[in-house]
Amino acid sequence: MRGLAADTACLRSVLAAVDGPVVLVGHSYGGGVSGAAVGNSRVQALVCIAAFTPDKSESAAELAAKFSGSTLGDTVNPQSYPLPGGGTGTELVIDRAKFHRQIAADVPTADAAFMAAAQRPVATAALEEKAGKAAWKTIPSRALITTADKNIPPAAGRWMARRAGSHVTEVDASHAVAVSRPAVVADVILDAVRATR
Repeated sequence: MRGLAADTACLRSVLAAVDGPVVLVGHSYGGGVSGAAVGNSRVQALVCIAAFTPDKSESAAELAAKFSGSTLGDTVNPQSYPLPGGGTGTELVIDRAKFHRQIAADVPTADAAFMAAAQRPVATAALEEKAGKAAWKTIPSRALITTADKNIPPAAGRWMARRAGSHVTEVDASHAVAVSRPAVVADVILDAVRATR
């Protein structure tokens, strides 16, 4: 979560080492990283779980701002981190006191507290970087829209899914749907697997 191009290149190298068919699942920012599947014939399907699905030259920050409803900006604290080769970058950390409400409102308090402590900050550069080619243009996709999401507004999720021609499932869940509703997430992924057979 330091740069979209670098993260995509890393995932591309992982995919190149996988034998057999792949159903690629991305959550949140990870939906943009699914561009790593472009040109990989083994990737049979994409599954976007409360995720951004940018088109070429779009950023996650741009897509989040396209529709009202995200309250993430009010919960993050920017901090500096060292860049390779010198200089500093800025990353965003969600305030621990606000994490439960913002990310995981339907997750037990103790679990949300652990998630807040273990969170991986995202670089502002990663959120602002423009995407390369979109894998969803050539690979069938499914989208799980979380209607209580305070990061990616449901309207944004629906718009991206409609544009991608994704098969859509909606669930009343927070952004942390994989923790709060794991069976729903698993069902969407397994449906994608079955559809590739």
